[in-house]
Amino acid sequence: MIVSVSQYIVVAGLLFAIGFFGILFRRNTLIIFMSLELMLNAINIALVAFSRYNNVMDGNLFVFFIITVAAAEVAVGLAIIVALYRKRKTVMVEKLNALKY
Repeated sequence: MIVSVSQYIVVAGLLFAIGFFGILFRRNTLIIFMSLELMLNAINIALVAFSRYNNVMDGNLFVFFIITVAAAEVAVGLAIIVALYRKRKTVMVEKLNALKY
């Protein structure tokens, strides 16, 4: 069975939609953070699919940089979430509306 580019794009679109709705409707910062990572992975799938379809390595190169930036984002984001939890004792978005301590 040969998987076409359109099937990869459908999967990437579904993953992106799940991540987008996770960001819109969830109120836990960890779930929002995971939804954002899901959206980045959906973009990676689409880039690799188009790269393979066109027989070029440009998409794969972009994916490498996206994964690198996502790793740095995870480190910084989780540090911020842990600091907020230690200070406020919650990770719910409604209770984290003020920037001052």
